[in-house]
Amino acid sequence: MFSRRSLDAPRKNAIAQVLAQLTPAYDLTESNPTRSGLVYPHAELARAIDNAAVREYTPEPHGLPEARAAVAARFGERGVAVTPAQITLASGTSEAYGYLFKLLCDPGDEVLVPEPSYPLFADLCRLEHVVARPYPLHYDGEWHLGLSELRERINPRTRAVLIVSPNNPTGSYLKRFELAGLEQLQLPLISDEVFADYPLRADPERVSSALESREALVFVLDGLSKQAGLPQWKVSWICASGPLRELAQAREKLELIADTYLSVATPTQLALPQLLALARPVREAIHARLQRNLAHLRATLAGHGAVSLLDVEGGFYATLRVPSVQSEEAWVLELLTRDSVYVHPGYFFDFPHEAFLVVSLLTPEARFDAGLERILARVRARIA
Repeated sequence: MFSRRSLDAPRKNAIAQVLAQLTPAYDLTESNPTRSGLVYPHAELARAIDNAAVREYTPEPHGLPEARAAVAARFGERGVAVTPAQITLASGTSEAYGYLFKLLCDPGDEVLVPEPSYPLFADLCRLEHVVARPYPLHYDGEWHLGLSELRERINPRTRAVLIVSPNNPTGSYLKRFELAGLEQLQLPLISDEVFADYPLRADPERVSSALESREALVFVLDGLSKQAGLPQWKVSWICASGPLRELAQAREKLELIADTYLSVATPTQLALPQLLALARPVREAIHARLQRNLAHLRATLAGHGAVSLLDVEGGFYATLRVPSVQSEEAWVLELLTRDSVYVHPGYFFDFPHEAFLVVSLLTPEARFDAGLERILARVRARIA
């Protein structure tokens, strides 16, 4: 009765079963800015949609001109020069991925996706009848793309390479030499840059955006979810660049795809310039939280030989290496049931081996500090 691409409800694993029975006092996985104790300009946000123009519906497949102009200006603030004509709006980055998979892939085609990374990609691909083929990120004191393995995974059905910069959860940004290597593949690049505004250390080799490419057809994804800490407003965008002929064809086809859905609400589009103008204080508060928690994490782990911090360049997450005296699932369950602390196991993000625990740096400071102390105490007790 149902299609093969429709997703079955996942079975609850042991961690999910425990979480169904208790609420951890120290949830170190929270990455939703609206539930992280941040202060928002709620009155100004409400006024942003108080616009007489919302009474009229004037659909624009790529998005209203004033909304796309605001997005282009935001790219300019990051030092990336684009025009409104390069922008296509969507309702969230998941929908933007759907647009791009429709644009680039026929059923059964493949997209190369990084591993470790966010586990949603496999489902997004499956819903579009696309195969997500992983390529590795390697760690040798810092993270980098496995370019040689990536090349080996290319076959006649490979349609695009997906990059996340900075990656979720490794926090690694795309470097210039990596972008040069990707350009040589002569494949479209889909670059998810939703965390790009949250660097946690400097690196002169880092690209500001995959839009720096002058050779590849590039599609950069971003949105209000991280730019303004407003995931509930459901606005994202695709910025396309590349060789003029391919870019013109892509824009034409994207227009037809977007025109089929017209999913971004008019009030939200009209409010977008004001929402982006209001975003700076929230973005600065998020950045300050991330920097503070990372600094505390580094200071607390200094001299703690049993637990170490993997290098993190940016984004919301940090990865802890813990002793492999038990599985990641056993670590998470023990922390939940004995210490009321919730962290992600590394396998949630497809880390290739154990044992890693992933924590959100967006966690409110007091909860983060207390949860971290309980993690370290549990490790000491386990290896004593």
